[in-house]
Amino acid sequence: MKRYVLESYGCQLNMAEANALDILLRGAGLERTDDAHQADAVIINTCSVRKSAENRIWGRLSYYHHIKKADHPIRIVVTGCMAERMKDDLRNQAPFVDAVIGTNEKMDIVEYLVDDRIGREDHYRFMSSYYNEGDFSSYVPIMNGCNNFCSYCIVPYVRGREVSRPLDEIIAEVEFLSSRGVKEITLLGQNVNSYSWNGYDFPKLLYQVCRHLGDIEFVRFDSPHPKDFSPELIETIAGEERVCSHIHLPMQSGNTRILQLMNRKTTRERFFSLVDSMRSTIDGLTFATDVMVGFPGETHEEYEDTLSAMEYLSPIEAFMYYYNLREGTPAAKMEGQIPEDEKTARLERLIEEQLARSARMKSSRVGMVCRALVTGVTRDDKQALLARNAHNEMISFRPSSKVVIGDVVTLRTVSLKGNTYLGQEA
Repeated sequence: MKRYVLESYGCQLNMAEANALDILLRGAGLERTDDAHQADAVIINTCSVRKSAENRIWGRLSYYHHIKKADHPIRIVVTGCMAERMKDDLRNQAPFVDAVIGTNEKMDIVEYLVDDRIGREDHYRFMSSYYNEGDFSSYVPIMNGCNNFCSYCIVPYVRGREVSRPLDEIIAEVEFLSSRGVKEITLLGQNVNSYSWNGYDFPKLLYQVCRHLGDIEFVRFDSPHPKDFSPELIETIAGEERVCSHIHLPMQSGNTRILQLMNRKTTRERFFSLVDSMRSTIDGLTFATDVMVGFPGETHEEYEDTLSAMEYLSPIEAFMYYYNLREGTPAAKMEGQIPEDEKTARLERLIEEQLARSARMKSSRVGMVCRALVTGVTRDDKQALLARNAHNEMISFRPSSKVVIGDVVTLRTVSLKGNTYLGQEA
């Protein structure tokens, strides 16, 4: 076993785990390649959040099966959430797959490829580092799993119960990332602000992380749950200069009855109260959110509540989608499933309103001065660089001084083109 292809789909945690797996594979003497015809193994790290993600994996499996059947006997490994949820289906419908390895056993893929052994871990294991060599931004997983059981979500069934990473391991990785020149970290978890380890909750963890940042300038976290957004966490964000004041706050619905059917453990009024508290405490606050329409039984009036709640929250970015039925979740058995064409129409209006809202908000921010991490060269102008600020906004600028990718610069936005600001060094 010498070369491998590694494909990863889905959430940020999946991408971080793929980075960690890549480190282990290269440490075992294997070499990564993008050419399956030159590889000895193909590893597909899967996602199960939506049916469309699983459909894509079936397509990739068909592609690799064709290569394997035609002229190149590669070993095919399927891991991640789809492997956890659909072990039997994968084995029965894709017998050409050599190994189906769930989320807890993911890091044992090295042993399987090297000496044909697969571990049987019954608990999730954190790796010492998820760093991708050369990156200036890095994910830092701090917890895994979810105890919330939102009625539409498959995650608790494929990721298991919540488990938190020891504080000393997190601090050690943050210090290591700083030593490698990383300038931006994102603390990750399916329910990141429910972190709990040995007396440390998420606000205390965040405070400790900020004491060990070194040259790291931006700290983000994803994905929180509104029910775990405590006053202490809000105060910690407000008091730590390097914690970005751009918060991903998943709303899902703006109607209390639908939120209860979703088992979101909040109400419209409590969500609004949380938003008010954050706005009154955190300077320069902006929001991102997740919102779903077309949940089973959602009436037109309840849909309108979601539209008005989006106006109240006024996020500058939003992930918007309509309800997808996931087998094995309570929502899949609920009455009042909404037809696809109606869900599509509701989503299209939601997107149209949010795009207009985002454009207005971004236009109002022209003229701001901000710090930003240089991430690359622009596609259309090779003399211009792209940088991302604390609010996850992209700024294109032509440097007037010697600036390289990975630097943090102070910029002033002078205009807006699409979703990208045009700026200059301040």
